[in-house]
Amino acid sequence: MSIHPPEPAVTETPSDPSVSSVSYDEEIRLHYEVQRLYATEARLLDQHRYADWLELFADDLHYWAPVRTNRLRRQQALADGSPGEVAIFDETKASLAWRIRRFDSGMAWSEDPPSRTRHLITNVLVQAADESAAPGEFVAESSFLCYRNRLEREVDIYAGGRTDVLRRDPDDGRLLIARRTILLDQNVLLAKNISTFL
Repeated sequence: MSIHPPEPAVTETPSDPSVSSVSYDEEIRLHYEVQRLYATEARLLDQHRYADWLELFADDLHYWAPVRTNRLRRQQALADGSPGEVAIFDETKASLAWRIRRFDSGMAWSEDPPSRTRHLITNVLVQAADESAAPGEFVAESSFLCYRNRLEREVDIYAGGRTDVLRRDPDDGRLLIARRTILLDQNVLLAKNISTFL
């Protein structure tokens, strides 16, 4: 007498209601595409291929990391800085390009010899953008851990979360990062400088 494994239970296909405008298969493909985008980005940064990294961003990029402050629980809404206030990063694509050119100028002493980094990206969640976004834009949230070592004893670890607005390149259809908000899990940077992109 042969024994056959039981038939798998048929369950309703899960779907994120925030991305209800696309099918479940499209959601899976989109998540895979975003995961691959972030894996590629991490590799480019760790290999110091900054010019190639910059091509992952839209021309109207806003790359922003606000300063965070310690607040009581009832004041947590004020813990993160607002646009226009002092920020760790408040960059456009053009200003990032200037930073990258400086690495090759011989004048960026904090990165000569260059740092060794390892970017780890996890907890990726993709959802539809809010009503203020342009058609076809998506919001991707992720967590990051970046290890940096330079010379013999300089070690820095950055941890936090990112919220990206992604959109399709009208020419080739690939995903581009149009806006990035970086929230570091520390309000005082203990590193000598922050020459590492996140």
